[in-house]
Amino acid sequence: MNFINKIKTSASAVAIALATCAGAANAEQLVRLSTYVNEVDIRYEGFQHFADLVSEKTEGRVKIEIFPSATLNGWSEGIDAVLGGVADVSHISYDDRLPCYRAGAFYPASVDLENQIALDEEMTAILAEEAAKVGLVNIFSSNYSFDQEWWFQEQNVDLSNLNGLQVRSIGPLVSAMIEGWGGSPVFVSPKEVFQSAERGVVDGINMGVATYSSWKLWTVMPHMINADLFYGNVMYMMNKNKFDTLSPEDQQAIRDASREAQTWLKPRYEAWVNENVGDAVMNGGGSARSLTTEEKEALLASIVPQWDEELDNTCGKETADKIRALLAKHQQ
Repeated sequence: MNFINKIKTSASAVAIALATCAGAANAEQLVRLSTYVNEVDIRYEGFQHFADLVSEKTEGRVKIEIFPSATLNGWSEGIDAVLGGVADVSHISYDDRLPCYRAGAFYPASVDLENQIALDEEMTAILAEEAAKVGLVNIFSSNYSFDQEWWFQEQNVDLSNLNGLQVRSIGPLVSAMIEGWGGSPVFVSPKEVFQSAERGVVDGINMGVATYSSWKLWTVMPHMINADLFYGNVMYMMNKNKFDTLSPEDQQAIRDASREAQTWLKPRYEAWVNENVGDAVMNGGGSARSLTTEEKEALLASIVPQWDEELDNTCGKETADKIRALLAKHQQ
């Protein structure tokens, strides 16, 4: 091969390599998002809106595919699913591998939700280092404080005196509350709550109002206590290695889409929840009772000292103080 042909061959090889790199850079990235909510739930529309925004903002380079009703992984399997490649994004339960998230996600507090999107973002920033150490990054926050409430088969149950009732729990703080008020906590995954209530496995349920409504639980446990005792936030975290493969522009696009989707969802979510509660009370034979300020303060006072110690020991005093200061800033 003469010198000229060698140059042409080398130039062609470089051109092919550059074209291959460009093609790889422009290739569509599929991101599988796993959620326990079903397609009836208003939050599913929020995830769809998020997916549309991501596609728009990345000009099609990133596609979010949604898997509802825990079809990829169950409630407690989020971390393993994301780290193991079953899902790229999942709801993350209160796992021992994220101890501060576990202790802070349902801190006992009555929170004003007016600026809830900013509140969630600040909480994400506080917990970002812990998530990164496990190999995760939070990209979406779901649930709202008022959403995590209580239902019983009997009307007018006294939360402060559960008198041995078996009550479904979502996590360690809720379990501590149930035990402190004389009940017995029972962990039941969202998909199994209906059968548990129907068969009498539990006498009461602690659950998000949206999830409760979308699983049609009003028909088996119709009496609600609107207590407003938590800051509730389920984070949807992405595999950090996959997130880091995205360009800075696409990473920012996902973050921007997340904020816009959550802002879009919030009023729709609240209206949908209120409609479901109202329909259950007016047409389904249910009831909904809100605690008085005095009842709420007494219940919080009974658990905050215990949980402050847990938060300090788990997160460290400095981080625990940041969480408490953030929630105090948004106190109702």
